[in-house]
Amino acid sequence: MLTPLTTLPNIGPAMADMLAKAGIHDAETLRDLGTDAAYGALLRGGKRPHFIPFYVIEMALQGRPWNDCKGREKDALRVRFEAVKAANHDTDRAAFEAVMDAIGVVDRP
Repeated sequence: MLTPLTTLPNIGPAMADMLAKAGIHDAETLRDLGTDAAYGALLRGGKRPHFIPFYVIEMALQGRPWNDCKGREKDALRVRFEAVKAANHDTDRAAFEAVMDAIGVVDRP
């Protein structure tokens, strides 16, 4: 039997739902993917980039409180986040969709 995402520290129902929409339905899959690949899946699924979900996933996989990381460790996470964002988030497409949404052309889920 697979372990629910919400058994991991920091992963509540909203984060679990976000991960499930990206195809990550259980703790084992999240562990196998790791933070970078899991967050990349979120971005490819249409999630807007934000450092906090990346940070939360990393701390959850380490079994630590979400706000436990500081200083150099947090700075290193920010570098990884920026690399994952650059590799998985199409800023041109996001900007285009934002304009289409603003004029009522694109329905957002």
